[in-house]
Amino acid sequence: MSKPQVPAAHNVLRILALLSTTDAPISATRIQRELGLPRSTTYHLLRELEDSGFVVHLHKPSTYGLGLASYRMAQAYTTQQPLVRLAAKPLARIAQVAGGSAHLTRLAGSEIVYLHEVRAPGAVSLVTQVGVRLPSLLTASGRIMLAQLPEAELRAAYNSSGEHRHYSEIKQELSAYRRQGYATEREAVSRGQESVAVAVLDHLARPAAALAVTFPVDSVDTQRLVTALAEAASGLREQFFGNV
Repeated sequence: MSKPQVPAAHNVLRILALLSTTDAPISATRIQRELGLPRSTTYHLLRELEDSGFVVHLHKPSTYGLGLASYRMAQAYTTQQPLVRLAAKPLARIAQVAGGSAHLTRLAGSEIVYLHEVRAPGAVSLVTQVGVRLPSLLTASGRIMLAQLPEAELRAAYNSSGEHRHYSEIKQELSAYRRQGYATEREAVSRGQESVAVAVLDHLARPAAALAVTFPVDSVDTQRLVTALAEAASGLREQFFGNV
């Protein structure tokens, strides 16, 4: 077998391939051992991958897993991956408080994709299972992520959405959501249910994901849920992208 012409690139791909086959984040020592890499090379490549968002470093214990950039490229970000793992516990607490369902989503063009859902005991079953796609402008999650996009990207998402309302009306609504820091929807997705959502922003202040909770109309203090979602989103942002 011939040697790779670009060893660093070859080893980066080997690291990503290894991380994609594990069911949990793994240590740098294990990566070094399984790939037969020098220790210094392993840490150097992991730092580069972390800086570019392809890998995330979990500090307790010190392990590495695939990051959001890998997810966007492969569209295969599943429950074993760090973002879902880190979001699961706070979403479960929020679902319990709301007596409903909490979700982790991401933007995919003019749609959102559900990455994780957790329901409180007795909560109604919704159409928001993992892998489901819904029009972004229909959902609280989609609205708050769209609200963070630059003008050109927002208009492109609007143009491909099939939305019948005028763009100026949509833009004004999204601007209000951006100013207040959260978005809502009321019975737009499920009858008798309302939702509130906040965005998880990356180091460039772009929407990496959204956290949302859906609950029976007028059953919970919305501001209490906004506070809990905002705290969870801030924690995810710090763990993924550092102090920004």
